[in-house]
Amino acid sequence: MKIRVLLADDHVMMRGGLRMVLEQHAELAVVGEAEDGRETVRLVKKLSPDVVVMDIAMPDMNGIEATRQIIEERPDIKVIALSMHSDRHFVSEMLKAGATAYLLKQCAVDELITAIKTVLKNQTYLSPCISGVVVDHFVRNTSKSKSTAFSHLSDREREVLQLVAEGKTSKEIASQLNLSIKTVEAHRMNIMEKLNIHTVAELTKYAIREGLSSL
Repeated sequence: MKIRVLLADDHVMMRGGLRMVLEQHAELAVVGEAEDGRETVRLVKKLSPDVVVMDIAMPDMNGIEATRQIIEERPDIKVIALSMHSDRHFVSEMLKAGATAYLLKQCAVDELITAIKTVLKNQTYLSPCISGVVVDHFVRNTSKSKSTAFSHLSDREREVLQLVAEGKTSKEIASQLNLSIKTVEAHRMNIMEKLNIHTVAELTKYAIREGLSSL
């Protein structure tokens, strides 16, 4: 069975070029074309494609909003963003909307084919130059968002927290870290105060959630 592809781009020549290239691959079939986001949403309902190759800057309804609506109704459909924009705002908003791939229009044809096959395996595909943008955005937002064990606790406190979560006593922790029992107890109190957590069970859950322990 062929992979059904819908093309969404407001440039006729772009759609024509994509259709010609994609249909050279026997496993792909272009089932429709749309010139704006609203028409894309309508055609998705009518044609049920496997993949939508979506431009972002389109009239009437942009690709981001169209992607949101498509994924909300048909989460099984894969949306590949194919855009001239590499700005992290466009990338992040498109991915948040539900796209599972982001490529730049200047990418090679082989990259688009790879992206189609990748998303159909329920994996995400990003152009190499986009990957750095996504990582940078993630790091920036993480540092500005809620506190984590890595931003809120000192190195030593994280060490102590992991050992507490793994069931070690203060005496055992003191021996392992070459500290006094009094110092270990002080670290435990500081950890609980910083995290507003007051039981070992909750500390253990926190440590696991933050990736400090795999117990």
